[in-house]
Amino acid sequence: MKTHTRKNGYSVNTANEYINPNQAIHCLSVELESQIKFKDGQPTGEIIAYKAWFSQKGLPPFTVKFESEVKLPSYMTLVQFENLQACEVGFNVYFKADNLKEVK
Repeated sequence: MKTHTRKNGYSVNTANEYINPNQAIHCLSVELESQIKFKDGQPTGEIIAYKAWFSQKGLPPFTVKFESEVKLPSYMTLVQFENLQACEVGFNVYFKADNLKEVK
């Protein structure tokens, strides 16, 4: 996802500029992608985070990073994030959340 404006660090306000909290969000991933720590340009094998793909009407698919392993619901399930935040780096937007839950 590309930036609208530039700010420093992760924040809830930045996330709300891109993701409408009142609109449905669908889970696209069926399993988490591990993010591996690198040292001196080489992978260490240490998992530092997990990522999954999501979609909201009118937006391109986007990833959300979780610092701990979360349980993903089934494909295309409606979800809500706990403490969704975003950070703008260069011309890209990165999202992270503490957890997610299925919306019934």
